[in-house]
Amino acid sequence: MLNFSVFNTESGRSNVGNGPTQFEKSMRNNGIKNIEDALVSFNQMIHMHPRPSVVEFTKLLGPIVRMGHYSTVISLTKQMESFGISHDVYTLTILINCFCHLNRVDISFSVLGKILKLGLQPNYATFTTLIHGYCLDGKVAQAVRLFDVMVEKGHQPNVVTYNVIIKGLCKIGQTKVAAQLLCKMSGEGFQPDLFSYNTIIDSFCKDGMIDEATEHFNEMMRKGIPPDVVSYNSLIQAACNSCNWKEVARLLKEMVGQKIMPSLVTFNIVVDALCKEGMVSEAQDVVKTMIERGVEPDICTYNSLMDGYCLRRELDEAQKVFDTMVCCGSLPNVYSYNILINGYCKIQRIDKAMNLYQDMHSKNIFPDTVTYNSLIGGLCQVGRILDAQELLAEMQDVGVHTNLVTYNSLLDGLCKHQDLEGALKLFKQMQDTGPYPDIISYSILIDGMCNSGQLENARELFLNLQLSGLHLDVKIYTTMINGMCKEGSTNEAFELFREMERNGYMPDSFSYNVMIWGLLQNNDRSLAIQLHNEMLEKGFSAYASTAAPVVDFLSGNELDELFRQMKTTSVYDDLNSK
Repeated sequence: MLNFSVFNTESGRSNVGNGPTQFEKSMRNNGIKNIEDALVSFNQMIHMHPRPSVVEFTKLLGPIVRMGHYSTVISLTKQMESFGISHDVYTLTILINCFCHLNRVDISFSVLGKILKLGLQPNYATFTTLIHGYCLDGKVAQAVRLFDVMVEKGHQPNVVTYNVIIKGLCKIGQTKVAAQLLCKMSGEGFQPDLFSYNTIIDSFCKDGMIDEATEHFNEMMRKGIPPDVVSYNSLIQAACNSCNWKEVARLLKEMVGQKIMPSLVTFNIVVDALCKEGMVSEAQDVVKTMIERGVEPDICTYNSLMDGYCLRRELDEAQKVFDTMVCCGSLPNVYSYNILINGYCKIQRIDKAMNLYQDMHSKNIFPDTVTYNSLIGGLCQVGRILDAQELLAEMQDVGVHTNLVTYNSLLDGLCKHQDLEGALKLFKQMQDTGPYPDIISYSILIDGMCNSGQLENARELFLNLQLSGLHLDVKIYTTMINGMCKEGSTNEAFELFREMERNGYMPDSFSYNVMIWGLLQNNDRSLAIQLHNEMLEKGFSAYASTAAPVVDFLSGNELDELFRQMKTTSVYDDLNSK
């Protein structure tokens, strides 16, 4: 939010009299702690005789804006008008700010028109607010044009105005353009501040342009602008993203050396990154350090640890973190439950997942799409299709958004548990009412048809898919090839394998292994060996189940090459143990 320091008395406004009014003293002593306090104060002001000046009303509106109650401010300004309190340019600029935050820049410009109609002069804060509104709406080109108009009208921008444009450009991915504006800003006599550099540094870091971020960080230092914890957090996040733990340690040491203490956000960045890499023990060490430094873990810290343990399938440890979080007074949120529920579903401990789902309800934490999708997928994995269908119905009844993940999970469950009729019915429902089937939906159904011996129906669906214009992928070709091989139609499968290449979908390791295994199953050993050698030349490895039958038909040199290839993969151990 913009810092409207122009609204205080030092910026050109002056109070009537020589000092603060009695009402101002009262407000200063009591303070505005929440929206209720503000509304009570406004009501008192409206009914005072004489009423406070518009200046004092403006000072009350400021805190309400900072609390984010934009619609309330709009309503209060209307009440001021109805009581005959004339607005000035400062009040109307606050009104413009509110409309901008509500994504109604169009109405903001009508307020600008009102300013001009009243004979008032918009100032740089007015224009900066409108520029900010355009940037909030993602209309940075219009914001830049308005910036030029502002200068043409003789309203000098300041650092805040430049910062608004810089942030807007970074928001739409134009970080290099923002950096150019930073240089132009310096050339025109405006000294960039910490916010200017932090915005650029953070944006370069998010774009993965670490060298550019570091260059601007060093430039900021050379100009005598000391970095803060936000500056370091951006660089640390970038180093974490690239798993450069040595650089992370260096940055942490450097910031502490500059008397900049890592914040909760800093620690959470490192903990989360370590957990995403499965380095939960190291993450726990970081948590221990943060506690020793007097920084208490929050829900984000605990969620990251749980997520890390779930990635390692160590659900008992994840549950311990959850229990510790509750004991320490951090209330779990829907994301906390989703992490555990998804983790239990992946290892098919579905009863534990359902218990957590019930626990959510008991604590008035409402399940979301992710919760339901995890449970539906988990139930389908263990064959509890009716329970999954009941959850889908409940999901729709309570108004939780369904998506393709929801339906594809259920579609896959129906196919894998031999209910092709139910799968076809669900697929038709998706076509009729949405969400419309995607390439994954088709792949699931084609595989289900092939496994149920309905190759002709699978062929027809695959053909319709090719004609539909939906973007195909290697997986769906491989699914169809596998189905043809199972039915003994290896010639047709091999032709589709080559067609896949001709159409620009290059076979992967799985595609080759499926085709080779199909040829071997149908005693076409010569072509299987030819395709096997082709696969090895392309750098792919044979699976143990594919390689073992091929071994019997290879020459000594070819056999040596096969083992050399397989030693680089875990499947070598599978074959060697046979």
